[in-house]
Amino acid sequence: MRLSLQRATAYVCLAAVLLLGPILISRAQAQQSLSVTDLQEFIKSAIKQKNPDKEVAKFLASAKMTERLSPAVVEQLRSDGAGPLTVTALTNLVTKTASLNPAPTKMEFAKPAPTGPAEPSEGAKEKALDAVREWALNYVKSLPDFICMEDTHRYVDMHFEIGSEGSWSQSDRLIEKLTYFDHKENYELQMHNDTAMYGKTWENVGGAISRGEWATLLGEIFSPASHTSFHWERWGNIRGHLTHVFQYSVAQQYSQETIGYGDPPNAQRITAGFHGEIHVERGSSSEPDCVLDGGCSNVVVRITVIPEIPPSFPLQDVNQQVDYDYQKIGTLTFLLPLASTVTMRDGHIATRNDIKWRMYSKYSAQSDIKYDTADDTPAPDAKTKEQPASSGK
Repeated sequence: MRLSLQRATAYVCLAAVLLLGPILISRAQAQQSLSVTDLQEFIKSAIKQKNPDKEVAKFLASAKMTERLSPAVVEQLRSDGAGPLTVTALTNLVTKTASLNPAPTKMEFAKPAPTGPAEPSEGAKEKALDAVREWALNYVKSLPDFICMEDTHRYVDMHFEIGSEGSWSQSDRLIEKLTYFDHKENYELQMHNDTAMYGKTWENVGGAISRGEWATLLGEIFSPASHTSFHWERWGNIRGHLTHVFQYSVAQQYSQETIGYGDPPNAQRITAGFHGEIHVERGSSSEPDCVLDGGCSNVVVRITVIPEIPPSFPLQDVNQQVDYDYQKIGTLTFLLPLASTVTMRDGHIATRNDIKWRMYSKYSAQSDIKYDTADDTPAPDAKTKEQPASSGK
């Protein structure tokens, strides 16, 4: 997958204070070194004292860690009651501390109360992972040639505060014709806002863009050459479907995740390792010849991607979520990307792209799409929140 941002760099120096219980902590003091244990105690104290979620997140944004923070610790703190902005800040710390040594001792946590089926056996977890791996690799090979419309609404927050949800203003809209032919993606810019842009590319208008949400992303994650590590994390519920939620990680030396910044020919470009979550719809026991917890309908319905970007690179806090759903191409139905949200930060300026795909049709040399500016993308969109897991699909 590729991410690019064409924009002049901008920086801002933030000064703020955080009131935690009876103690006033300045941003300078926040630079004290914290171990994973210190961080856990701090978050639990903030939860107990009911400190504002926004203020806790601001403090974490400037905290300096001495040890690697694992996603498992973040998930436990989420279960303990950490707010959504705090969890976002903790997730950013996972990326920023990836190169540090792990905590010297393994922390034991009480498991949160189950909200869905019992945790599957290790054998069932492996069976589900093997099934979705086989599906993903075949998916890459079996996608038909098609065209569709890619509709991107781009937003900007010119004064973004780290740890906040952002205050977004729409900047523009891109409509592109996406052709998927011979397992390759090709994009043709059709409109920028209300202006026809035939013969132009997104580089002509600049800004943030992402590519590779199709077979590229699934293929890279599940390819044996990526040496991806997987860990079953929990049950999830996406749009009423019970899902296995696997955490995954691809190391930088095996990654094809490229991130660009700036205008050619002086653009900076890096290849970054990345991690995230994969939501796999659980196979249904009601299907013929299906074994519970694995073997049938184990397909990807959501992927999150968090690149592990060096602190020296101007683009930071990149997060992407891609939702998949069933779409018809001709008379056949395929699982295809439905919507995606990408956020990234350049200094104090943050951008968000809301991407939706529609008007799928079978590719031919004469294929064409009649474009309009109506936003008639079917629900749900990529911002649909995960619901508590339940025992049924």
